[in-house]
Amino acid sequence: MKKYISWNVNGLRACLGKGFTDFVERESPDAIALQETKLSEGQLTLELPGYHQYWNYAEKKGYSGTAVFAKEEPLRVCFDMGIEEHDHEGRVISLEYPEYWLVTEYVPNSKEELERLDYRMTWEDAFLSYVKKLEADKPVIFCGDLNVAHREIDLKNPKTNRGHAGFTDEERGKFGALLDAGFIDTYRYFYPDKTDAYSWWSYRFHAREKGIGWRIDYFLVSGALAPRLKDALIYGDVQGSDHCPVGLLID
Repeated sequence: MKKYISWNVNGLRACLGKGFTDFVERESPDAIALQETKLSEGQLTLELPGYHQYWNYAEKKGYSGTAVFAKEEPLRVCFDMGIEEHDHEGRVISLEYPEYWLVTEYVPNSKEELERLDYRMTWEDAFLSYVKKLEADKPVIFCGDLNVAHREIDLKNPKTNRGHAGFTDEERGKFGALLDAGFIDTYRYFYPDKTDAYSWWSYRFHAREKGIGWRIDYFLVSGALAPRLKDALIYGDVQGSDHCPVGLLID
């Protein structure tokens, strides 16, 4: 059985000072995917014995960025989507393994005034096309901060947040399109009606202590992998970021 973990660390250097390596040693995942590393190339040398490291940096300093640390060396690694418009912020890494692709994605935030919503919509369409292209070759597991709460039970206050970034009808519709295309939201596969299962909390108003959160971090898999799914995890007690890690167990 494989254990995969995804975590928006909201700045890896800060997270390293808050128990990141202890968490990795304790959980010993087969691979851990990170979003929002906020690093430039050469800024950090990370000692993580037993893991191959793959980094994708944003061109803008201190912004975005992804990484995947994997015990098993992949057949090949692809960075970004090969689309000029979308390949400047270090948001996608794809690892090919014999039986499937493992992809991490950090979806662009639509921003407070939804100033980036139109761009976000083009990103969503491009990413769906990208993973369907990968899936034509072999099944896909993709994970990351998808910056959307899909259903009302995926956030504490759906009524007051409707229409705000991360809970617009447009963003929720694009997530629905992923499911319509045959991908499975693994957490809802195992826990279809579970409430108060969140992966992100605002730093304001003591939201985390009050349990006022959103589930915006996911593992999605090709439908063909459904028989191999064992469990989906949310590490709600793990500190170190405004997000907590999420995980997948798969045969």
